[in-house]
Amino acid sequence: MLTQLNIRQFAIVDHLDIDFQKGMTAITGETGAGKSIALDALSLCLGARSESHMVRPGASKAEITASFCVHQLPHVLQWLDEHDLLLDDAQDNEDNCIIRRTISAEGRSKAFVNGAVVPVGTLKELGRMLISLHGQHEHHLLMKTDYQIQLLDQFADHAPLLDATRTAFQRWRHLIREQRDLQQRVEQENARRQLLEYQVGELDDFAPTAEEYEQLESDHKRLANASTLVDDAQFSLGTLYDGEHNNAYHLIQAVKQRLEHSLSLDERLAPVLELLESASVQVEEAVHELRHYHDGVELDPEALDQCEKRLSQTLQLAKKHQSAPSELAQIHQQLKQELSEITASESRLANLTPDINSAWQAYEKAAQALTQSRRSAAEKLEVQVTRSLHELNIPDGEFVVRIESDIDEHHSAQGQDFIQFLVSANAGQPLQPIQKVASGGELSRISLAIQVLTAGNGNLPTLIFDEVDVGVSGPTAATVGKLLRSLGEQNQVLCVTHLPQVAARAHQQLFVKKLKHDGKTLTTMESLSDTHRVQELARLLGGDTITEHAMANARELLAG
Repeated sequence: MLTQLNIRQFAIVDHLDIDFQKGMTAITGETGAGKSIALDALSLCLGARSESHMVRPGASKAEITASFCVHQLPHVLQWLDEHDLLLDDAQDNEDNCIIRRTISAEGRSKAFVNGAVVPVGTLKELGRMLISLHGQHEHHLLMKTDYQIQLLDQFADHAPLLDATRTAFQRWRHLIREQRDLQQRVEQENARRQLLEYQVGELDDFAPTAEEYEQLESDHKRLANASTLVDDAQFSLGTLYDGEHNNAYHLIQAVKQRLEHSLSLDERLAPVLELLESASVQVEEAVHELRHYHDGVELDPEALDQCEKRLSQTLQLAKKHQSAPSELAQIHQQLKQELSEITASESRLANLTPDINSAWQAYEKAAQALTQSRRSAAEKLEVQVTRSLHELNIPDGEFVVRIESDIDEHHSAQGQDFIQFLVSANAGQPLQPIQKVASGGELSRISLAIQVLTAGNGNLPTLIFDEVDVGVSGPTAATVGKLLRSLGEQNQVLCVTHLPQVAARAHQQLFVKKLKHDGKTLTTMESLSDTHRVQELARLLGGDTITEHAMANARELLAG
């Protein structure tokens, strides 16, 4: 429930701190005093659109803070926890949900929940779980069938059934969209699939591998020049070792023998001899490797022919796919993947119909359960609204909820029903849609009766009624007060009113007045004691001139 509202530099409010209590709270004041300013500030705090003109002239920013006690609202605590917005001492802090909104004079807005900066959309989501606001123009919404079905569902507390129906409908619609998209894709890609099948088949037969092209080029160069390689190897072997005269190995050996003799004459030749010994060993190893290479080189015309054919096919396929020869294996895998995806789409499309049928059956079941519950709730609402109309001085009033169920015509996330509120305000008058038969005064009372009856079933801790009793007077006003008082026994109810009969039924009363200070207009709000409540009720009864008779009537209203 709402426990406190702090307003700073908002509209004509300089600063205002309001403490709220359980039960029904009436907010009264003179015409033009700004009785709805607190509610406007609260709406802004809960995500309503902000504008720069809301900042009090001369101020740099407006700031509104609303504190709520949510320890008995597990769904709100769960939401705060899921969004990491719980206060550290939430379980010990009675006012454990603090919402703040600031607006700069330039129109920039910031939102906070328990000190954390949040998007305005988050405030709206949280606000819908904390407060339900019913305005004096609510009856205009009552003309819309969408709003009528919303009120019936609120009265019946249909959140679980609506969630089940919405989930089933969204599942079915998702599958329908998937089917449509797949059909379009399959139709568009049919020609592409045929081309891919040919290309992939061709590449499957060729079976290119990564780095194959580089190896083919290397093999072709070797095979094509095998004769030259053999000749060069033979020449090198002869020069290094096999030649009969002056081969490198024998020349090194001759030099070694000559210098070994000289070493006994001069030891400085020792390093030279070591190098020659190493050179001799290196030449021997080179000759060994070269002889092994020479023996392995073959003149293989058949292998050369196969290599040339493979190279030619590689180049042709690369040209066909407009790619480098070295990329052919990668292109093969890409084309196979694309063909696989198209084939999977066709397979998914073929298997989608049973899934769609199953999803539709689940939706039908959920929608039918919702329809049955709506019909049961509609019967109860009809009785209660009709009774309230009689109490609100429409003695021959009758209220009926017409429900037409046609899943082929009306299927949506809200179910299969077309719902319409019908009313007859006078004896002998046939039931007709509410917007066709109700006068302004009757519409206000019908709207009020429906709002009061449906608001109490919304699982919201705080209900706000902003001058919903416009057009009501006399005994009817007393009935309105009684209805709101009854609602306040179960919920926190805030009611802006100009009717003494309504204000007298409140558990507590706040008085709004307008002051002038230093040439500026200010709005203040104060909680009234019993004595001051009598005076305020007397003013509402008799106007600015308060008589003893008006005071006696006020005392009688409070006592009643």
